Amino acid sequence: MAESVEPRSTSPEIQISLPEVVKFVRQLAHDLRNHLNAAELQSAYLAEIAPDGELRDEIKRLRGMISQVGANLHELTAALGQPRLTEMPYAAKDLIEDLRQKLATDYPEESAKVKWDEAAGDATLKVDPQLLLPALVELFANAFRHERAEGVISATARTEEGRFRFTLSEPKKNFQHSMKEWGREPLRALGQGHYGLGLHRTRAIVEAHGAEFTARHDQETSSLVTTIAFPLAAADE
Repeated sequence: MAESVEPRSTSPEIQISLPEVVKFVRQLAHDLRNHLNAAELQSAYLAEIAPDGELRDEIKRLRGMISQVGANLHELTAALGQPRLTEMPYAAKDLIEDLRQKLATDYPEESAKVKWDEAAGDATLKVDPQLLLPALVELFANAFRHERAEGVISATARTEEGRFRFTLSEPKKNFQHSMKEWGREPLRALGQGHYGLGLHRTRAIVEAHGAEFTARHDQETSSLVTTIAFPLAAADE
């Protein structure tokens, strides 16, 4: 008589909080950087004793690759961490001008096709441009590379009702994503060199400035519309 087989119990899915993931990634990055530093020192020594120029060139390329891995680890841990602002008064029109220049440098072909509508006036913000500008560039980078449909990407800058509003509208047809937690779900969209942290980091930086971040999909125009409303700096700042 065959023995009855008890069904195996399935373990519940393990849920790990984001702070625990961040702690793990930081420790892992720290450990890996120690090994990378050792490899860098060893490659520097090899470069000194290398007998010919061709070998030195290969060692130089190796050191560059090691350095790039270290830089990627630094960017990863920074993307997961909480933004630490160093704020300064910054004219809204200067913010837009600097943003346009940075986009032209990083994405010359794509940024040339963006339609701009600016009316920032004389508004002044209190922001950390070293963090805020890359965060805004990330919005455009996403628009350039993710599910882009035919049509014009447009950016609007307005000072109204005591706020400075920046709006990015990008054509998105057949958009199936939920907007409920838009920008609050890191590590969901993974790909080579991309870990689903860009939008999460952007939203964290924007909200650290006391700004309101909203996103919606306009079905009538088939557009993803992202709006950031910044508080204006006090008159004495």
